[in-house]
Amino acid sequence: MTRIVVAIDGPAGAGKSSASRGLAARLGYAHVDTGAMYRAVGVLAAERGIALDDDAALAALVDSLHFAFPEGRVLVDGRDLSAAIREAAAGELASRVSTRPVVRERLVALQRTLGAGGGVVMEGRDIGTVVFPDAPVKVFLTADPAERARRRAAELRARGEAVDEAALAAEIAARDRRDSARAHSPLRPAADAVVLDTTRLALAEVIEAMDRLARGAGAP
Repeated sequence: MTRIVVAIDGPAGAGKSSASRGLAARLGYAHVDTGAMYRAVGVLAAERGIALDDDAALAALVDSLHFAFPEGRVLVDGRDLSAAIREAAAGELASRVSTRPVVRERLVALQRTLGAGGGVVMEGRDIGTVVFPDAPVKVFLTADPAERARRRAAELRARGEAVDEAALAAEIAARDRRDSARAHSPLRPAADAVVLDTTRLALAEVIEAMDRLARGAGAP
């Protein structure tokens, strides 16, 4: 059977990362978290004092980076950024750098290279619409905004961070608006994506539903 690309999109807190990792493990596929790539660029730009509207500097930064995703970790040039990119501020940085076409163009090209041979579960916000529009399986995960904020708050608290859930909900709503309204690669389901509302589904149920779709499309 052909090893395929499974494209999983959706907003923050919809369960993309956990479900994508679980599906990749079931299928024996690689897992690529494209949101982590944007977060890493934002974090590194902030560390290096690069203005988030300095396209030349951002382009040079992205061109210098090498990404790897071993065992659920995010390595950039060999440095483990797994924890740093999950801090609350990293999401805001990611949303801002993702509006820059020079960043998106470079990361999309890299993402296509990572998935070129198939055998990959790739998650993000524009995988089914831009990165792999011909992917045989496209899933758009969504959930009630309040539930998404609750999940994200639980993740942050588990890492010992203090969380204002109301402020977090407002931040998620603002990011949704920004991601959906941007001119380049706006957040939206592909026309042929399966939209799956995870609000009342357990993680195992989400993985099972996506596994059926993948195997129905020929995944081994």
